[in-house]
Amino acid sequence: MTTHHSAQILLIEGADTNAFAQAQFSSQVPTLAIGRWQFSAWLDAQGRVLALFHLARLADDALLLLLRGGDAASMAQSLQRFVFRAKVKLTVLDARTLGTGPALEAHAFDREGDAYILGCGDHSMVAGAGHPDSSWRLPQIQAGWPWLPDDVLGALLPPALSLERLQAVAFDKGCYPGQEIVARLHYRGGLKRHMHCVVLPQALPGGTVLRQGDKAAIQLLDVAPGDKDVAALAVIDDDAVHSLETSVLRHGDMDVSLRIAESWPA
Repeated sequence: MTTHHSAQILLIEGADTNAFAQAQFSSQVPTLAIGRWQFSAWLDAQGRVLALFHLARLADDALLLLLRGGDAASMAQSLQRFVFRAKVKLTVLDARTLGTGPALEAHAFDREGDAYILGCGDHSMVAGAGHPDSSWRLPQIQAGWPWLPDDVLGALLPPALSLERLQAVAFDKGCYPGQEIVARLHYRGGLKRHMHCVVLPQALPGGTVLRQGDKAAIQLLDVAPGDKDVAALAVIDDDAVHSLETSVLRHGDMDVSLRIAESWPA
């Protein structure tokens, strides 16, 4: 089975790579060792997630970003505006196929020829796989690793994607875009949308919005078929969660049933 997801990869290289990435991205970049990866994000000034990605350390002065949704060329163009006099070079690699490899320690990172391999525990994700497939998607959905469709880029705050749980946002580092919003939500709460793993009776496209009455209450992220049903990650309004069993969800003219399999906090 082929996947509609391609490996969008951006390289950041140069003497100021760490300082540049630390100032722009939400994770703790200096703690990342060579041969390891971490989740990270790039936020706008309002704290909304512009990009979510695997951030891997190639060398002391080189980082690789494998985007979980979005376009690497567009991100590089936007990031270039913040380079100024920093000694960094942004390089967009040609889009590659994604495939599934054997089990590899979570957060391990390796390279074999032109392929980049990211350890995910009970499997690995291979960017530049010779035999592309999408069997990596189901276990990652079940683990709560979101992949962002185009229409949610720049629309969701980190707690709605459970990025604190993924250690993709840090609260003990200097300022980065959206940092004040991230800290406020962490310490004071107040967000009324959170991510859940849900079960659907049929496959729907990632990005589908389900309505509860007149309200757009559920945003599907990634969707993958399992052996018996379909699993998806969904951002759901908190007040909609409590009434799912007694309400009818709509997608266009179609009724849709949905069951929550697991829920995650921020």
